[in-house]
Amino acid sequence: MAWRVSLSEIIARFERKGFKLVAIKLVVPSKAFVGKHYHDLKDRPFFNGLCNFLSSRPVLEMVWEGEGVIRYGRKLIGATDPSKSEPGTIIGDLAIVVGRIG
Repeated sequence: MAWRVSLSEIIARFERKGFKLVAIKLVVPSKAFVGKHYHDLKDRPFFNGLCNFLSSRPVLEMVWEGEGVIRYGRKLIGATDPSKSEPGTIIGDLAIVVGRIG
C-alpha cells in the first residue's frame, strides 16, 4: 500500500485508546513466518503473492499491550482494500492503493 501519513499517526491511534507499545522492530520476515502469520488466508488466491510481497522488504513489527488490543487493532486497521475500508480506520483514512508500500 502507498501511505500518506507518518508512522507517528498510526501509533497515536493505538495510544489514544490507552494501549502501550512494548516492542518495535524493523525486520524482513521469512516466507515461512508470513505464511504462519496469515495461515487463515492460505486458501485464498492471493496467498502466495502476499507471502512473496511481505517477505521481500522490511516490515515494522509492533507489539501492543492492553485489554482487547487484538480485537480493537483489527477494527482500527480496517479492511485490506482501501476502497472497502471504513472511514476512521487506518487503511480507510491513510492508505492510497493496495500492493505498494511507501
